[in-house]
Amino acid sequence: MYVLMKRLKNSRTWQNKARFSASYVARKIQLSVIAIKTSPPYSSLKGLRSNILSNPSMYTQNTHTEAFLTFYTRDNLIHKAREVFDGLDVSEGTRKDYQSRIGMFLYFLEKNGFDHNSYLSFKRLLAARTDLSVATKNKYLSTSKVFLRELVRTGLIPVDITANVRLFSQSKKHKKQGFCFEEIETIAEALKQMPETDRTKRLRALFCLLAFQGLRQIEIIRLSVQDLDFASDTAMIQGKGSDDKERVYLSPETVQAIKVYMKATTRRSGALFQSFGNRKGEHLSTRTIQREFETLLKDLRITRTVHGFRHFYITTLLQNFDVRDARKFSRHKNLETLIIYDDETEISHKCQDVFSCFDGVHVA
Repeated sequence: MYVLMKRLKNSRTWQNKARFSASYVARKIQLSVIAIKTSPPYSSLKGLRSNILSNPSMYTQNTHTEAFLTFYTRDNLIHKAREVFDGLDVSEGTRKDYQSRIGMFLYFLEKNGFDHNSYLSFKRLLAARTDLSVATKNKYLSTSKVFLRELVRTGLIPVDITANVRLFSQSKKHKKQGFCFEEIETIAEALKQMPETDRTKRLRALFCLLAFQGLRQIEIIRLSVQDLDFASDTAMIQGKGSDDKERVYLSPETVQAIKVYMKATTRRSGALFQSFGNRKGEHLSTRTIQREFETLLKDLRITRTVHGFRHFYITTLLQNFDVRDARKFSRHKNLETLIIYDDETEISHKCQDVFSCFDGVHVA
């Protein structure tokens, strides 16, 4: 402790601590308070200065703070966060998710300083937020945990302050319903009536892969022409969280829609679905898929999300097959996840029987 304190006093940081006075930090917080409430994106934090030195007395509170402050007087929090996430063995999508969510925690540290209870205090701040769902709160909390544990692993802080702090308790049941069969029929009929353009043919192929194959959006944009085998009517799909590909059998309707689309666009290699806009030639993004269907669904006055197609596919399977057979086509790694769908399907079928138990009792 004595050696560390001596090093801090002799450092350039200790000499310049006046720059991070209480009034300076107050001005910074006042300017960013709106951004804090709206969960600013990672990209907006490029100019973030580490104002944790606003409370010099924290130097003597605990070793965790001293080690943390020693580092961050020489480096920028946002730079370190990017460095931490770049070094993780995760998918690019997960890395971008971490980068987009870490901003709230960094603002919290800027405002409140860092000590052994910072992570718990951040959780309590999230708990008080009524504008965020439990799932969203857990995503912010998990991102902060990953960041802090990497700081421990690399020796920047000596103790894991996330230990014994749990995530929020979250229901595993789905918050949103999938499409019903009548809605799927309505969408299919609307697609039939649309003009015969390349965009329409692409939308029909996407619809078949979503509704009749239950593919996730990320699985669709990963598809290449080389993944298709029309001799066996199969496609090699790289699933969620997987580095390898697995064979998926395609329905006749899906095969036909893909063939029509490929013929119209003369697609022979590369990504199966490519952009028609400013990113022409690049593979389609999940956001483009969502935007295309949002427009169609809005016109049809159907209030569902694109993920509702997969929900429809799985619940339809469970209405006709047992859980184990349905799992072979849904490709869930965890049987428990599929059982959640099965339970919801069973409940929706039996709810009217339950309600009928109270027939004859009226209050109006």
